[in-house]
Amino acid sequence: MDQSIITIGATFGALAVIFGAFGAHALKKIMNEEQLKNYETGVKYQMYHAIVLLIIGFNSDSVPVYQNIMVNSFIIGIILFSFSIYGLSISAALNKKISLLGPVTPIGGLLLVLGWILLIWNFL
Repeated sequence: MDQSIITIGATFGALAVIFGAFGAHALKKIMNEEQLKNYETGVKYQMYHAIVLLIIGFNSDSVPVYQNIMVNSFIIGIILFSFSIYGLSISAALNKKISLLGPVTPIGGLLLVLGWILLIWNFL
């Protein structure tokens, strides 16, 4: 069991709930349907990967080989993917779109995919 991975996973999980509630209540008033749907995608992916980090943390003895790269891929992937979607959605709703965040999202997605590939690799 790796307490630091569990703590990070739980933190991302708690933040996903907070961001989801914020989106459902506060942002629903300023976002159109597409912006809200995009924002919710960021929340979902953050929660999915928070759960994966918890599972890895509780089972860290069985995934030691690429654990650091895998965990860092998930952590950085969550930050780049989900948080860039939050920024893009909110800035678009405020008519101040931050176009710099656009290329960040797919990089985060690639890191999430890398994390999954490394997870698979560990069990093969």
